[in-house]
Amino acid sequence: MAGPLISVRNATRIYGKGEARVAALDGVSFDIYPGEFVAIIGASGSGKSTLMNLLGALDKPTDGEITISGQALSKRSQRQLADFRNKIVGFVFQQFQLMPRKSALKNVMMPLQFRRPRFSDEKERATQRLNDVGLGDRMDHKPTQLSGGQQQRVAIARALVGEPEILLADEPTGALDSKTSEDIMALLHQLNDNGQTVIIITHDPEVADAAKRVITLRDGKIISDQTRDMAA
Repeated sequence: MAGPLISVRNATRIYGKGEARVAALDGVSFDIYPGEFVAIIGASGSGKSTLMNLLGALDKPTDGEITISGQALSKRSQRQLADFRNKIVGFVFQQFQLMPRKSALKNVMMPLQFRRPRFSDEKERATQRLNDVGLGDRMDHKPTQLSGGQQQRVAIARALVGEPEILLADEPTGALDSKTSEDIMALLHQLNDNGQTVIIITHDPEVADAAKRVITLRDGKIISDQTRDMAA
C-alpha cells in the first residue's frame, strides 16, 4: 500500500494570547491516502474550518506537523506555500467565487495563469475540464447566465484544471437546493472513482454520509474516524 498523501501529527492551532487564548485545533493526528473520499464534519466552533485552512496550506499549525505529498508545510515560506496551493490543492468553495465578468472558460483558466512554468495548452486543459463536468456547451457563458449547480461545476472544473493531487471542498453544496446538491455529490463521487482524492468540509450529516470516510471534530479534537463500506 502506498504511503499517506496527507500526514497530520499532533496538529494544534492556537489563536490569541493570555486569557484570550483559544485552541481551535488541539493535538489532531490522522492520515489520508491517495484516492480516498473523506468528509470532515463538525458543528460551528469544532475546528473543521481551521483544519481546512491547514490542509489547504492557507495557515500553519502552532504546534505539530502537516506533511502533504512529502512536503512538511511548516518548513515552507509563504511563497512556497502559494506555489504548493496552486499545484497540489484544488479548492471548491460554498459561494463558488467565480469572476462575474469572465466566461466559464476564462474562470477555469485563471489558476493556470499563476503556474510557473506555465502550460502551453491552457485553453485546451480548461476546455477538457469543462467537458468533464458536463459544461462543454456553456463555456462562453458568464456566471450570471448559469444556475447555481452549473456555477459550482465551473468551480470544480477550475479546481481541477491544474491536476491537483487533492480536491478540497468547503461546504460544496451549502448554497444549492437538495436536487442540485445530489448532482454535485454524484460528480464528486465520479471524480473520486477516477482516482481523485476528495476532502469535503461540512456541517451537514447527509453530505458527510456520501463520503467513504468520515472524520468528526468536536472542540478541536477528533471524536470519531470511521470508514464505510459503500457497497453495503
